[in-house]
Amino acid sequence: MIELTQGQELPLTTSDGRPLGRIHVGLGWDKIPTAGVIGTGAPDVDLDASAVQFAGKRLFDLAFYNNLATRDGSVVHRGDNKTGTGEGDDEVIDVDLARVHGPVDTIVLLVSSYQGHSLTWVDRAYVRIVDEGGVELARYRLTAGVPETGVVMAKLVRTGAGWTLVAIGKGIAVKVPTESVAVLQPYL
Repeated sequence: MIELTQGQELPLTTSDGRPLGRIHVGLGWDKIPTAGVIGTGAPDVDLDASAVQFAGKRLFDLAFYNNLATRDGSVVHRGDNKTGTGEGDDEVIDVDLARVHGPVDTIVLLVSSYQGHSLTWVDRAYVRIVDEGGVELARYRLTAGVPETGVVMAKLVRTGAGWTLVAIGKGIAVKVPTESVAVLQPYL
């Protein structure tokens, strides 16, 4: 497993250099104990994982808690976790890289706070990439509190016959993925 840093790239290939066919993107997070109703009177923190597909600079499709699969069926969100409680991944998105529609060249992996909390209220957030055999290939941790309501964690970029993971980790002002298209443009 590789712990990625901002800007680092990782080709998504097998040990013998062939492009990976499928990956799982896991989001894990915990709220800081003083966040939410008990600490602030505000609604509890609810982070959401989203995958936003682009063909060039144009939105193609997205998968998130309210649209669980892209039209081409290549990206499937397994369902919403509204609390972040428990160990391990809180939300998972499956990506069949071989099935991604031809014109799609970038898939942005976005985390957003549905209730509009600053991500300074979030603890131990990460995105990890796991191959179809269950082996964790890479992990990107959100190590410092982000003052915005969302973060572009990483992107998948089509490179010839395969894909490359690029760690980003930049905060953006977004609560739901459908309002993210304009703010994601600089990351394409």
